[in-house]
Amino acid sequence: MTAGPLAGLRVVELSSFVAAPLGGMTLAQLGADVIRVDQVGGGPDIDRHPLAPSGRSLYWAGLNKGKRSVTLDLRSPDGRDLAAALAAEAGVVLTNAPPRDGLTYEALRKRRPDLIHVQLLGRRDGANAVDYTVNAAMGFPSITGPADHDTPVNHVLPIWDVACGLYTAVGLLAAERHRLRTGEGRSVRVALRDVALATAGNLGYLAEAQLGAPRPRLGNALFGDFGRDFATADGRVMVVTLTPRHWRDLVAATGLGEVAAALERALDADFRRAGDRFACREALGGVLAPWFASRTCAEVEDGLRGTSVLWSRYRDLAEVKDGLDNEPLMALLDQPGIGRHFAPGSPLLFGGASTPPSPAPALGEHTEEVLRDVLSLSPRRVEALRAGGTIAAV
Repeated sequence: MTAGPLAGLRVVELSSFVAAPLGGMTLAQLGADVIRVDQVGGGPDIDRHPLAPSGRSLYWAGLNKGKRSVTLDLRSPDGRDLAAALAAEAGVVLTNAPPRDGLTYEALRKRRPDLIHVQLLGRRDGANAVDYTVNAAMGFPSITGPADHDTPVNHVLPIWDVACGLYTAVGLLAAERHRLRTGEGRSVRVALRDVALATAGNLGYLAEAQLGAPRPRLGNALFGDFGRDFATADGRVMVVTLTPRHWRDLVAATGLGEVAAALERALDADFRRAGDRFACREALGGVLAPWFASRTCAEVEDGLRGTSVLWSRYRDLAEVKDGLDNEPLMALLDQPGIGRHFAPGSPLLFGGASTPPSPAPALGEHTEEVLRDVLSLSPRRVEALRAGGTIAAV
């Protein structure tokens, strides 16, 4: 991946779970040399589900594509010293690991004054938190799920981990740009809870609760405009209107223009306005539901073709899997220990093309290579480290 836009950037990653590995992989897919350092035997995410039929972690492989892997006995002074030497040589560290002697920002900065050190935290004060506990604390489970549900509903996607990982990559690159301009290193800290709080604030959820009332549960309905799911003769679709044009096209395609106009008059509403569409969503849904129910998904597609209406058929993951060979983002990847499967490259297109995926490394695959090439250790020194258990035996 040396031709990527981040070629020449080297990052030492000491991480686990989702956010930090995702941040590192985002950089690796853009050409950075990301060296993931783990404890000999692997960290707490080495066998995390989902698993391949071989028993290998699809989760670990998916979040570490394109990296190099080094394993060290980080419980020993020699192992930590090697990790610190790698960090100093690279000049950039990305981590969510707990503080270890010799591997804190303060200690590493003594070795490399212009060090960039990006630390992910659960909470800003250093307390532990994970996506699922942060989500619970932010109030989102109280507005997720069916409208008549009376207990919290957790999300499936670890969205705060994903957002935090991407913030991490942005913060690291911002610090690296600052260093290029000034020669100064930076300590960058980003907390999972802060990312969730910022997102809730940026999207208006918190101000809405402060200035009026917290948002209610709406099930599959879109907040603030007309959008909802409809049953068809053979499945289910999601339909969304966000502009007057979307709405005009929807009523024209369904042949319900006169009915919609009569409903406007009866309800003293103007369906060109998003707020009125939202306020009258139940009545509008009742009018539109028979049109969808009397058609198959294919017939719905024919009826909405050429319009601006936003819609999609609901699919399960098995159906999505069956269409991956038509997705430009995806490519067949031969992952050792797992086998051939479709995997994504970077969603960022440079010059109209995305970077294809590279396999994740086997745990510790590049230990000796990195110690030799990055730290210039002699074969004799490497053998001594192996004999002493600081690195794993081959």
